[in-house]
Amino acid sequence: MPRDAKLDRIDLKIVATLQDSARITNQSLADAVGLSASPCLTRVRRLEDAHVIGPYRADVNLDKICRTVTVFATVSLKSHDQEDFRTFEANVKAIPEVVQAFKVSGDFDYLLRFVCADIARYHQLSDELLLRGGGMVRLTSHVVLDETKSFTGYPLASLVEV
Repeated sequence: MPRDAKLDRIDLKIVATLQDSARITNQSLADAVGLSASPCLTRVRRLEDAHVIGPYRADVNLDKICRTVTVFATVSLKSHDQEDFRTFEANVKAIPEVVQAFKVSGDFDYLLRFVCADIARYHQLSDELLLRGGGMVRLTSHVVLDETKSFTGYPLASLVEV
């Protein structure tokens, strides 16, 4: 299924249902989308093979497990040489506490989301990034005080026309 392939109404219903409840049984999913179990499973596997859905993960409530600090960091590189971008991205990928990274347009080049055990660990990691270089010139930190809206899935109904 190419990236620009249109999903039909049933495919989108499968995606939306799995986004809300990835542990749903195939039979319950089939009932929810109006298919029998076998064709439903065939569609799910096709969507998985096309990387439309999956891999499946648990939504972990870290507050129940440990204390953490979340920091968003904006990063500006000194130059826009492709090698600097590659070096920086390799350095970021090597840090498990960077749980998301985005190359962006605008006043800075990257937006990173760190989840660390404490602010001292974040400080250590940000210092390491600065020392490793990759042409980085500025790192600005934004400590999350409170999450006011959690990610609960994509608004498929308003993003995709069927």
